[in-house]
Amino acid sequence: MFGLDTVVIAIIGLAALSAGALGYGVLYSRIEGERKAENRVRRVKSAETDRTKASAARDRLNEANKRRKSVQDSLKTLEEKNKENDRRKSPPLKEKIGQAGLRISMRQFYLLSALLGLLTGGFAFVANGSPLVAAGVMVIFGAGVPRWIIGFLRARRLKAFLSEFPNALDIMVRSIKSGLPLNDAIRMISGEGQEPVRTEFKRIVEAQQMGMNIPEACARLYTRIPLSEANFFAIVIAIQAQAGGNLSEALGNLSRVLRDRKKMKAKINALSMEAKASAVIIGALPFIVAGLVYMTSPQYIMILFTDTRGHMILGASAVWMSIGVLVMRNMINFDI
Repeated sequence: MFGLDTVVIAIIGLAALSAGALGYGVLYSRIEGERKAENRVRRVKSAETDRTKASAARDRLNEANKRRKSVQDSLKTLEEKNKENDRRKSPPLKEKIGQAGLRISMRQFYLLSALLGLLTGGFAFVANGSPLVAAGVMVIFGAGVPRWIIGFLRARRLKAFLSEFPNALDIMVRSIKSGLPLNDAIRMISGEGQEPVRTEFKRIVEAQQMGMNIPEACARLYTRIPLSEANFFAIVIAIQAQAGGNLSEALGNLSRVLRDRKKMKAKINALSMEAKASAVIIGALPFIVAGLVYMTSPQYIMILFTDTRGHMILGASAVWMSIGVLVMRNMINFDI
């Protein structure tokens, strides 16, 4: 009985196995076809995804190339303008007057110079009675002194701008971080800044009101303030307008760079102060000795002024002293 049950079970198992093998053989082609179809669908989807990613990467690369080319073109334009400005080692007198902060015309300047020359020449003629001396004084005070005053006022104004400019940039950084646009930050400096930064930023605002965009208006700052720091500011604004980016961070970095340059200049001035003092002493020593000799024994030194050979000696001494002063000046002056 037990043997019969075992045979029945074996027959049933073999029948089930045969039925399964028969079903698999019949359905194998269908199952294999569905599996291949699923693989093809999966590969198509993967290819579409890769194509989309490649297209997105290509678009990002093209956009980055466009932005890079735009920045390069902007920098090239600014560089050409700066080279054109740098070719003129000495700007015209009209620009110097504007850079000095004076609101006078060329006609007024020439009239004031002529008036100063005539007055000083008249006083010299009354005091000395020599027309030659009076003419020399007239030329010096009519042509030389007014230009020197313009140069002095210009240098002082540029120095004041350089000292206040980093503070103005810090105010702009805080304004932009608080949510104000760049126009309002510039307008804030033009209304609340210190001179001469306030006047120059007011001119930027006026240029915008006349229809110029911000990069062009900021680029004109370098023509009125011929400093590399003003040029840096114009370049930062131009790059931000062309390529975008974090403007507050860029202006903050510029402010930090300007302060570091200022510290470096102060350090160099402190280190070269001893050499400058030595140069001043060496340059003034001949005049001091000549004055002391004239006070103690005037007949001994007056031969230099009365004899022709003395005139030649004085002329040669003046030439050699001028050469020495220029050499020392170039040795102790450093550009940063």
